[in-house]
Amino acid sequence: MVKKMSAECKGVSLIITMSDKLHLGCGKNILPDWINVDCIDSPGVDLVFDLDQCNINPFPLADNSIQVIWASHLLEHIANPLPMMQELYRIAQPDAKATFHLPYGSSDDAFEDPTHVRPYFLNSFSYFSQPYYWRADYGYRGDWKTETIVLSIPAAKHSGRLAEDIMDDIMSLRNIVVEMSVELIAVKPARKPLRELQEFPTILYNFI
Repeated sequence: MVKKMSAECKGVSLIITMSDKLHLGCGKNILPDWINVDCIDSPGVDLVFDLDQCNINPFPLADNSIQVIWASHLLEHIANPLPMMQELYRIAQPDAKATFHLPYGSSDDAFEDPTHVRPYFLNSFSYFSQPYYWRADYGYRGDWKTETIVLSIPAAKHSGRLAEDIMDDIMSLRNIVVEMSVELIAVKPARKPLRELQEFPTILYNFI
């Protein structure tokens, strides 16, 4: 549990905390010295907030106040990810790191849970950056650079195989990836929406 106090800015109540680490969708997994956020009020939750309502309610933290964001199996439950990622960008410090763990889009795990509303693939996170909006402006103003994507896959089936052969299977077959972990970096000031500014992440395999 972090120490916190309230303030107000531009008519929005803010929470001023002693931590710059944000744990989203914490559930019962409470992390000491982090700001633990969940939509359900339960023991250890520091901030009760519905991340799917960021298009209506601003996240109650100050601009440039967060250095680390961590979320495990949250993003696939969010119906409106762009407003959430824009708000996270607003409260993120320059070069802040956001890490998301989630099912890979072509796995049964991405679909069989009825509370999962959106699958994610290797290029999905690029749309949380500005350079990918070179063709159209959808009003999104966040700019997260996808730094690294780690794909966890069964070692018994894939250890020792060529990386390109594994990727061919990932792109054409189901249930190859057990979990996807993505590391994003907040780019401030935001880049222009230009195609030539697009960057591609490092993709790694984690054999489990």
